[in-house]
Amino acid sequence: MTPLTYLIGACRVHLISDGVHFADGGGVFGLVPRVLWEKIVQPDSLHRIPMELRSCVIETDEGPILVDTGHGAKLPEKRRQQLGLAEPPKLLDELAGLGYQPADIRFVINTHLHADHCGGNTMYNADGSLRPTFPNAAYFVQRLELADAAYPNERTRNTYFPENFLPLADAGRLRILSGDAQITPQVRVQVTPGHTRGHQVVVIESQGETAVFLGDAAGLAVYLERLAWTPAFDVEPLVSIETKRSLRDWAWRKKALLFFQHDLALPAGRIAPGEHENAHWRVTPVAAATSPINQEASP
Repeated sequence: MTPLTYLIGACRVHLISDGVHFADGGGVFGLVPRVLWEKIVQPDSLHRIPMELRSCVIETDEGPILVDTGHGAKLPEKRRQQLGLAEPPKLLDELAGLGYQPADIRFVINTHLHADHCGGNTMYNADGSLRPTFPNAAYFVQRLELADAAYPNERTRNTYFPENFLPLADAGRLRILSGDAQITPQVRVQVTPGHTRGHQVVVIESQGETAVFLGDAAGLAVYLERLAWTPAFDVEPLVSIETKRSLRDWAWRKKALLFFQHDLALPAGRIAPGEHENAHWRVTPVAAATSPINQEASP
């Protein structure tokens, strides 16, 4: 996708992508009957839903921050076919289009350690060993998320892969957080359990304006509009509902701009209650700025 740029106060935020993968419709919408969810999005012939692999670049005085890294380039061809990944990974090319090389990234924040969010953390050397893709970056992850990823159970072992995070510790690039934390004066993380126990969202606050990169707390806009719509991938779906309720109400009060990581049709928007008492909440799309170029905003 073409990078999408938004101004949050003095912060320039770019939405970029590692591509599009396809996920089973039942996994994406959980207990919601297909007769309802197919009004939102049509599945392909294999009953799969296209999901954007969106990442976020936040320009700060401390240097650029990258939020999530997509699948990366380590997947075997069979797995790429299963996921419908028809094109090579795009994240590094899209970063280059913004004027950034991997060595320029100052911080990487992983919302969580599922493979489609952190596979690009690491890459292969010519000899088959692994190294951090962003060699000068500190990688931030929640302590509980790291524990669950390092010691997966029967439910989670096909979503957590050590090659995506253990080499970061070996290289001294991993920074472990124990709860909500301020990363820079404009950027903080907030723990939002449900999808995983240690999931975190990224909040950008500058000059009285607020935005939040939601990760898989609400990867699609409809997940916030209809709280009961939770994906089967959530390990604690009832917790997810309460997390989304809190995020939704906070975002409405703050007039926060919401960034949706997997929503192909609606990358960014603001939420508000429906016009009638029993009406669904609604996310209104917000268009990006006209230029994604890494430069000072025009007056």
